[in-house]
Amino acid sequence: MPSRRGLLGRLVALGAATIPGCSAVLSRRRNSPVSLPPNPHEVPDRQHAWDAVLHTDEHGNRHPPRHHRVLLLELDVEPSVEAADTVETAMREVEATYEWSPEGLLHALAWGTDYFERIDELDTSPIRKPEVLSRTDDPDLLSYDAALVLATDVPSHLVRTETALFSESDPLEGRDLDARFGEVFSIAARRTGFHGAGLPAEHTDAEGVPNDIPQDAPMFTGFMSMRRGTQPSEDRITIDGGALDDSRFDGGTTMHLSHLSESLDDWWAMADEERVARMFSPDFSPSDVDSLTDTVPFADSAFDHAAEFGVVGHHEKVARTREDGQPVILRRDFNTTDGGRAGVHFLSFQASLDDFVATRKAMNGWFLRNEHEQVTDRKNNGLLNFIEVESRANFYVPPRSDRAFPAFSP
Repeated sequence: MPSRRGLLGRLVALGAATIPGCSAVLSRRRNSPVSLPPNPHEVPDRQHAWDAVLHTDEHGNRHPPRHHRVLLLELDVEPSVEAADTVETAMREVEATYEWSPEGLLHALAWGTDYFERIDELDTSPIRKPEVLSRTDDPDLLSYDAALVLATDVPSHLVRTETALFSESDPLEGRDLDARFGEVFSIAARRTGFHGAGLPAEHTDAEGVPNDIPQDAPMFTGFMSMRRGTQPSEDRITIDGGALDDSRFDGGTTMHLSHLSESLDDWWAMADEERVARMFSPDFSPSDVDSLTDTVPFADSAFDHAAEFGVVGHHEKVARTREDGQPVILRRDFNTTDGGRAGVHFLSFQASLDDFVATRKAMNGWFLRNEHEQVTDRKNNGLLNFIEVESRANFYVPPRSDRAFPAFSP
């Protein structure tokens, strides 16, 4: 890696302090602590703390940014103090360029199972290799060093950020960068997509996207997602001292990323009532769904509904994993046409990957097959007959103060 004389000194140009402390990954590796000045835009220490700046509707439901990109990364260098300097400086350059908002850029740098294996910390980390969670899917189980999650309402911000971080000279919105991710990482894969009213209907040229998707649908399935009552708080999905024996990971969270392909022609061939039954519950009507505001109320009736109707809903199955009435995974998934085919990149944050696994096993609905002959591993079993898991990968999202090579000591 080329050296950059006076790098830390030039960081002063990035602005006055708005968050306390210094980058732990840098200060703990030097004989004397080094405090890196933060940026002029106020940013939270939790990288996953997006809720406070997301747009909301009249019911308090938060709407995710409309455009998304996840860069899946491989390390081209071994972990080192210099590499940590580069990563942290590059992230601060991005934060100095765009405000922390959907109109600017929301982001998170996560670290994968390859990285933790590389530093011999996988067994002590909060994450593990992904696994097959359904006998009806055969996904690619992927492992990366890192992932950079980017989200915004302005799609050009995604292109410009990626180009500037991985080119040798391109500026970022006119800013000449002192450090770039391309000095440390290569892009191994890319996930792109969108979420929001009108966007799915703009992608009818992709395989499996019918022409009659409603113009106001935020997701390919036509239904609104992420109502406030179906999402946990960011506090709930943050790792604290009680979640792990190792306090080094406190303040972070785990991240799961799945790519799901969707069979939308079959989905939209059904009547409204049939889609509602499979998404929510067979005792819901389309007018019931239209009247929902900030939550989706469910009684624990999945067994009764399977026996009575021969069909069970997706939401009522996964609601069985709630703790004290609260969901356990924070979903920030988005539609995609990657590969020219309709799908979803299911992006979730949770304090423990066990919470994701429990939610997925509830979604499988295997426990309902004996209630009615029409309920099988896929058919009449929520969304399972309309999706296929293509890949899975797991990551740890550290707090911002420790985002450059967490748990690494030279």
